[in-house]
Amino acid sequence: MTWVPVPDGSDFPVTNLPFGVFRGPNGRRIGVAIGAHILDLAGVVERGLLDEPTQALRTTTLNDFMASGRPQWTRVRERVSRLLTDESCRGNVEPLLVRQDAVRMCLPFAVADYVDFYSSKDHATNVGQIFRPDAPALLPNWTHLPVGYHGRAGTVVVSGTDIVRPCGQRKAPADEAPTYGPSRRLDIEAEVGFVVGVPTQLGDRVSTVDFADHVFGVVLVNDWSARDIQAWEYVPLGPFLGKSFATSVSPWVVPLEALAGARVAGPVQDPAPLAYLVDDDPWALDLAMEVDWNGTVVSRPPFASMYWTPGQQLAHLTGNGASLRTGDLYASGTVSGPEREQRGSFLELSWGGTEPVTLDGGVTRTFLEDGDTVTLRATAPGLDGTRIGFGALTGKVTAARPPIAS
Repeated sequence: MTWVPVPDGSDFPVTNLPFGVFRGPNGRRIGVAIGAHILDLAGVVERGLLDEPTQALRTTTLNDFMASGRPQWTRVRERVSRLLTDESCRGNVEPLLVRQDAVRMCLPFAVADYVDFYSSKDHATNVGQIFRPDAPALLPNWTHLPVGYHGRAGTVVVSGTDIVRPCGQRKAPADEAPTYGPSRRLDIEAEVGFVVGVPTQLGDRVSTVDFADHVFGVVLVNDWSARDIQAWEYVPLGPFLGKSFATSVSPWVVPLEALAGARVAGPVQDPAPLAYLVDDDPWALDLAMEVDWNGTVVSRPPFASMYWTPGQQLAHLTGNGASLRTGDLYASGTVSGPEREQRGSFLELSWGGTEPVTLDGGVTRTFLEDGDTVTLRATAPGLDGTRIGFGALTGKVTAARPPIAS
């Protein structure tokens, strides 16, 4: 129990304690969410309330702290938990609490690199059927390796950032030639992301069993996608401008320790993966996700059903000796289940635009229109019967910018 009041249904019980960066009267500060409040960790360090001085918590991003490694992450988490549960600490700590609704959340870490995987078999099958109706839905390599693409780190933005409708080349099957203009098939992808703390040297590889030594925590991800641009450009090299314009992440990074109660058995994989992808204790995370479109919940994707695990994704990402950097972000790919109401993209929900989605009030949509707002949420079972949340990940679509004058 914590002496801080935690509202019923809060994403942030004391068993969670996610890290983030907020901007308040004293500028950008690192904090931990607890109920409706944030504990100012820079203030905790300044008051000498940690067992060891941790100057990395007095910076304006989580990167230095994430680079310090798991033993330090665990020590700080345990000390913060004690400060928030020991009544004798209340007098020193309570002045360091600020309300979440009184500050602005910032991107919690400087993104070094961004990789997006394609790890839901249901999603990959659906997209294959929509984009390649006359060919096998899954390509031959899909069950042998975690397929992915290297995204653009500079366009990763925090929840609440407006998403400007992208422009690009698009060519429908009936068009004689491509045209350039605003995307007409703007979409979302509901995903889960993993944030790297401890880096590696170029040439080193990371085993599946070493996942927790490198990954600091977990965020929600919305990989916005312009499907018309993507469909025209993705052969033969895959996603590029249809994806690189924006990727949103939640403002709170949930530590792996907070998700210990959400670990479940890993997926059954057939054929058996190659040796470097084998995990002696395969696991998945029981995250219940929710996609809200203009106030209507349209989908509840189940993360536990993902075919490739976070540990396998990290092992594959480094399987060629590619180095990890502090602040690397890699995402799961769209989370989708076998049922229509479990599809994590509007491409799937509307089946390529042929089956409109009905929102509250009878309004229908196939893809996003200007002014639309999408919010992703996720919860997981926590320790001691609590419920762990990630906070809301929200983005609003705004109109495309005017064309460049010739």
